Amino acid sequence: MEITWADFEKVDIRVGTILLAEVFEKARNPSYKLEIDFGELGVLKSSAQITSLYAVDELIGKQIMAVVNFPKKQIANMMSECLVLGLVGGNDVVLINPDRKVKNGMRLA
Repeated sequence: MEITWADFEKVDIRVGTILLAEVFEKARNPSYKLEIDFGELGVLKSSAQITSLYAVDELIGKQIMAVVNFPKKQIANMMSECLVLGLVGGNDVVLINPDRKVKNGMRLA
């Protein structure tokens, strides 16, 4: 399905740095709870099913890309405020991140 440039402009994809990562015990599928600093947008929470390739301690300080303008979504006992982006292969998810450190909140264009 093709989209228009106007459609693409509606999706707000930003870079953020993971400040906190912990096992999300109440999630149905193995997941982490994340708190991500998006600079001027503030700190947003998310749930990510990335446990097969990432350990909690290696996520802290990692920059990632996320959609920040979806409506909040209830996931178990947490409100997810953004969608962390990754490449999916089988049960594995590889996070998308800039190849150089950039300012938190920068927008994908």
